[in-house]
Amino acid sequence: MQRALSALVLAALVAAPTHVLAWGSSGHRMVGEAAARALPTEVPGFLRSQAAVAEIGELSREPDRSKGAGKVHDHDRDAAHFVDLDEAGKVLGGPAFLPFQATKADYETALRAAGLDMWKAGYLQFSIIDRRQQLTSDFAYWRVLKAAEANPKWKAHRAWFKTDRLRREGLILRTIGELSHFVGDGSQPLHVSVHFNGWGDYPNPNGYSTARLHGPFESDLVKTRVRAADVHAKVAPLRVCGCSLEKRTADYLLATGQLVIPFYELEKAGGLAPNDPRGPAFATQQLAVGASELRDVIVESWRASLDSKVGWRPVAVRDVLAGTVDPYPNLYGID
Repeated sequence: MQRALSALVLAALVAAPTHVLAWGSSGHRMVGEAAARALPTEVPGFLRSQAAVAEIGELSREPDRSKGAGKVHDHDRDAAHFVDLDEAGKVLGGPAFLPFQATKADYETALRAAGLDMWKAGYLQFSIIDRRQQLTSDFAYWRVLKAAEANPKWKAHRAWFKTDRLRREGLILRTIGELSHFVGDGSQPLHVSVHFNGWGDYPNPNGYSTARLHGPFESDLVKTRVRAADVHAKVAPLRVCGCSLEKRTADYLLATGQLVIPFYELEKAGGLAPNDPRGPAFATQQLAVGASELRDVIVESWRASLDSKVGWRPVAVRDVLAGTVDPYPNLYGID
C-alpha cells in the first residue's frame, strides 16, 4: 500500500503544471544539517549542538511540509520557492531581474506593468532576503537577552530574561530552518529558470529535453543516490562578502542560473541515467553550494545583529551589552 501511495504522489507531481517541491525532504535536510555542522565557534553555542543540527535539518523541510494547508495559504506561498529567469536575465521575459525592487510590492507592480503575475513568476529572491532580515533581528534579541540575563544590575528580571532567551532560541532555529529551505531552493538550477521542468515552449535549437525532469532529479535521484556525508565534505570555507544583502542574494541566484544549460547538457548526455555517476555528483555539488551559502549568511546575520536595535521603543544592542541601558521595559512592553 505504501508503494502504491508513493506512486500516486509521484504521478500527481509529474502531472502538475506548476513547480514541484524543491530538493525533496532528503536534500533540504542535507543542506540544513551540513550548514549547521559547519558553523564557526563565533555563533552562539546552542546552534552548534547535535540537537540543533538535527532540528535545523528537520525545520529546513517545513516550507514544503506546510503545503496543502488551504488555498489562500498555498497560493501566496508556493511562489516563494522559485523565480523564473530567462537567458536574458529577465523575469518571465518581462522586467529585468536586476536591480532588485525595494520591496516585494514594487516587484509585483513591475511584473503587472509587463502583464505578468508574480505568483507565476516567483519571488525567491525576496524569500531569502526576508528570512535573512528576520534572522538578524532574532540574533539581536538573543544578544540583548543573554547580556541582560548575566548582568547583576538587572537581576530582578533575570528569570524573565532567561525564559525569553530560551523562547528566542526556538524562534532562531525555526527562522534558520526557513532560511535554509529558500537558500536550498536557490542552489537548484531549475528553481531559477523558465525551463523549470523540461525546456518548455521556448526555442530549443539544441534539442534539450522537454520531459518533466524536475522531481526525478531533485527528489528521486537525491534520495537514492546522494549521501549526506558527501555533501558535508564539499562544504566550502567560510566566505563573508562584506556586501549588501541584496547583492549577495543576487550573485548567489545568478550563479545558480548559470548552471541551467549545463544541467540540460548533462541530461542530454545521459548523466541522469541510473548508475551514471554524473547526476549524483552534480546534485551533491549543488547541495553543498546551498549549505555553504546558508552557513555564510547565518554568520553574516550574526555579525550584523551587533549593530541592530530591538524592542519598543528601540534600544541599541551595543548599549545593552555595555550595561548602560536596562532593556526590560522595552522588551517586556511599554505599549
